[in-house]
Amino acid sequence: MPRTATVDRQTGETQIKLSVNLDGTGGGTRSSGIGFLDHMLDLFAKHSLIDLDVDATGDLHVDDHHTAEDIGIALGTAIDKALGDRAGVFRYGHFTLPMDECLVTSAVDMGGRYAFEYHAPIAAHKIGTFDSELVEHFWQSFAANANCNLHVVLHHGRNAHHISECVFKSTARAIRMAIESDPRSDAIPSTKGVL
Repeated sequence: MPRTATVDRQTGETQIKLSVNLDGTGGGTRSSGIGFLDHMLDLFAKHSLIDLDVDATGDLHVDDHHTAEDIGIALGTAIDKALGDRAGVFRYGHFTLPMDECLVTSAVDMGGRYAFEYHAPIAAHKIGTFDSELVEHFWQSFAANANCNLHVVLHHGRNAHHISECVFKSTARAIRMAIESDPRSDAIPSTKGVL
């Protein structure tokens, strides 16, 4: 069965159509109206090997908040749907990624329950025109809707752009590990028999 899903999210603030293929190559197109976020989504697709199409229109005349949040919601929802009952996947993933002066560890449990711990502060308030606090908010929105545990820790780093990239890349790599098919088992990865 193909592990794909499409989410069509329409609100008074955003209109988003987002599709994923968990067994892709990192292809697809991203168009959010927010250049920096599109760059981060490109990195996410490339490093997770998830084909990701995003077509989003939002109230950018207000700010980037609703669009970034709702794309996080839609991405989490789509991955949750595409995983189905989660049978035959590794479930857990982790990755520590160096990028220049930055080092970030991301760990994920795609086990169907939400928890979020984020310890990757960005000192600068803006990355270009993008509010840096939206990096954390994007991932919180993702984790809540992917029904996963997500822990992100910045060990060290100074440059705001680098920290954001490091977070997106390390999290993408952790998710890639967690959703990979386990060649040794097609069972649901839980002693409960259900996730």
